[in-house]
Amino acid sequence: MSVQTHNTRAQSVWNSPGGRYDEISRSIADAIEHAVERLGPRSGQRVLDLATGTGWGSRIIAQRFPGVSVTGADIAEQMLGHARAVAETMKLDIDYRHADAEQLPFEDGSFDAVISTFGVMFASRPEAAAAELARVVKKGGRLVLATWKSDDNVFRMFGVMKQFMAAPPQPPPPSPFEWGKPERIRELLAADFDLEIETGTNRFRYGSGEQAWNLWVNHYGPTKSLAASLDDARRHEFRDAMIAWHETFPSPLGYEQPREYLITRGTRR
Repeated sequence: MSVQTHNTRAQSVWNSPGGRYDEISRSIADAIEHAVERLGPRSGQRVLDLATGTGWGSRIIAQRFPGVSVTGADIAEQMLGHARAVAETMKLDIDYRHADAEQLPFEDGSFDAVISTFGVMFASRPEAAAAELARVVKKGGRLVLATWKSDDNVFRMFGVMKQFMAAPPQPPPPSPFEWGKPERIRELLAADFDLEIETGTNRFRYGSGEQAWNLWVNHYGPTKSLAASLDDARRHEFRDAMIAWHETFPSPLGYEQPREYLITRGTRR
């Protein structure tokens, strides 16, 4: 499956950490578990983990729900390479496919359920991605999304990053955090799904601002790519700004940052 031309830069960004992204998944494991629980797949069903990254969510489904046929798809083939290697080591039967969320290589109604945990929200053309979600879920099937809220701490961290980004094209691309607004979720999906929405809180714990910075700059594509694009002086400023912001969340034993998200569950009409 080829990636659409307008998504090749995003592909490069998400590819940049490769398998190291698994540490990001570890930091949001509780939210991924929340989404999988609300998906509740059953034996004999086909499930797609869209924007699977290094495969954390797909592995949980394959381990916990015997008899479920699991497919994982992502735009970043280097992350998929890690996902395949881990699944093979764990002896999990997961079919990983290189795919663009805005033009999926699957037939209509291919899946009983689709899940995406902080993945499809980063698609550059939200309407196209939403249409593909509706297309590949069969009638009566289920969709579960985990998306960062539009006014919470992951959004604020991206605000720190934005200070160091080049000016966006005009008009600017849609913000992924729009998927963290219930009204926007309904705009994108309510024509095809009966929707239910609840909130959750992921707790990001770390020992220092520098530890948090090292996680982001080495393991997370957007941060890693941004840092690589800066000259030495600006990169140092970026590092200092990220460390300072992360140290605004002290806890008795270190730092703990609450990060709120939405869980959207849809039933295909």
